[in-house]
Amino acid sequence: MFENMFWLNEPGSWNDNGDSLTLETAASTDFWRKTHYGFIRDTGHFFSTEVAGDFTATVTLAGDFTSLYDQAGLMLRIDERSWLKAGVEYSDGALQLSTVVTNGTSDWSLSPLGTAQDEITLRLTRQATAVHVQYLESGGPAGHWKSLRLGYLPMESLCQVGLMACSPERGGLTVRFTNFSVVPSDGINLHP
Repeated sequence: MFENMFWLNEPGSWNDNGDSLTLETAASTDFWRKTHYGFIRDTGHFFSTEVAGDFTATVTLAGDFTSLYDQAGLMLRIDERSWLKAGVEYSDGALQLSTVVTNGTSDWSLSPLGTAQDEITLRLTRQATAVHVQYLESGGPAGHWKSLRLGYLPMESLCQVGLMACSPERGGLTVRFTNFSVVPSDGINLHP
């Protein structure tokens, strides 16, 4: 499942057992550029593959999100100035759905998760320069995909997509990723 993937800021502790990837974050890790706080951070953990053209990436994750800004999810990256991260983040005393779109500077949006969930499934769809972020709302046998964000990223065909985890206020956030896939619009799996 995680073949042909590479690390940006490899964590000191991680394990790929074929069906899942579990990692433990290092302290003071984050992806952020300038807005409000004034600093630039490019220290988060990102395990990715290169993809050309339009695609949909999906992953299910679970973690011990307990400290301010603990976060994990999917990331699409062109370079250190242009990227999107989307997933869950601990903020305002609760686990939130979170998206950051960065075009030179970062913007951040949060949405209450609603109900407590042991796992969350995310989907990120790229169509040219548009990126659609969705999450699977629990309930019913199959659940329901709900929109979280539609954003713009100026990009050529090639980009990196993969798994992201950060813990700006501590080290030791443990996250488990399962069911990672990247497929184009024709349904052929680009990342077996």
